[in-house]
Formats: sequence, structure tokens, C-alpha cells
Amino acid sequence: MAERLLTLVRHGQTAANAQNLLQGHVNHPLDDIGRAQVSLLGAALQKIAPVDRVVASPLLRAQQTAQAITQGLTRSIEVETDPRWIELNYGDFDGQPVSSVSPEQWATWRTDEHFRPPHGETLAELSVRVHEAIEDLLNNTEHSHIVVVSHVSPIKAAVAWALGVGVNVSWRTALDRASMTTVRLDAKHPALKTFNVTL
Repeated sequence: MAERLLTLVRHGQTAANAQNLLQGHVNHPLDDIGRAQVSLLGAALQKIAPVDRVVASPLLRAQQTAQAITQGLTRSIEVETDPRWIELNYGDFDGQPVSSVSPEQWATWRTDEHFRPPHGETLAELSVRVHEAIEDLLNNTEHSHIVVVSHVSPIKAAVAWALGVGVNVSWRTALDRASMTTVRLDAKHPALKTFNVTL
């Protein structure tokens, strides 16, 4: 049986990204640069392996990225929406400048997966929902190359799952916008095949 692949795509750039704002559940569209970034993703994903399923976070920047991907595929595929792939809820930090988080808060956030931004979500909680979403993909063996369009924190949590390490490894990885990360989708022997590939 051919290996099954999960390619995780981070959305393209938004104005909030360009302004260095924390962008969790705030719902910005792609900007001009972002639209250009995602325009060739469909063809690039096809070169990895024929795409037969596309799933996206409900946030607009992910939905727009997913639609751009499907336009570049060789077959017609409807985008499915799964809220478990939504970005971390930054709570009171959402939409605020990165500099608004104190050095002490950053230090705690980077070492404690149970750190909760005020009125937000912990990395541990995000990891649970991402792992549940991956389990559902594992159990549906109908598709051989699934593309999930998501955000930096859920993608890093999925990479941690593939590597069999804790979600705090997220802080030691960098993920560019409109990047592709491919994982071998296997319950017993998942593997990270490529990470943070950009066009």
C-alpha cells in the first residue's frame, strides 16, 4: 500500500502579519502579498502527490488559502472546514502587538504548555484538539494525500505529534507563511518528511 501523506499548509500573509500583531482568532483576509504567496501552492502540492482531500481552518485567511489551492489542482475538490485546525486562541493578546506581551509572560509561555493567555487557550489544549483531528484523518483511509490549511500553532502541534515529542518543541521551530510541511500519515510510524518548504 502506498504511503499516505498529510501536507500542512500555513496560510498566506495578512495585514496583521505585516504589522507584527498576534493573530489568533481575529479574522483578517489575505493581503496582496498573501494572495501572491498562495497562488502557486496547488500546483506545488500536486507535485508532492495527487491531492484528494483539502481541509481548512474556518478563519478567512485559511479559507482563502485553501480556495487558491483547489484552483491549482488537476481535479475538482471541495474545501472541508474543521474548527479543530483553528489558530491558538490568544485571548486578550489577540490582535495586539507582539511587544505587548511582557518578557516575563513570554518566558513562561515558552516553557509551560499550560500557560494560558488571559481568556485564551493553552498549547496543551490546542495539542489535544489537533491530535483528535489527526486521529480522524488516520481513521479515514479513503484518501492518500490530504492537505490541511491551518496556522502556525496547530501545524507545529501536528509536527510534534509526528515526531513523538511534546508541544513545547514548537518554540524551537520557525514556520513561514504559505509554507508546506509534509508528514507520513501512519498511526504506528508517522514521520516528518519535509518541513517549512516555501516557493
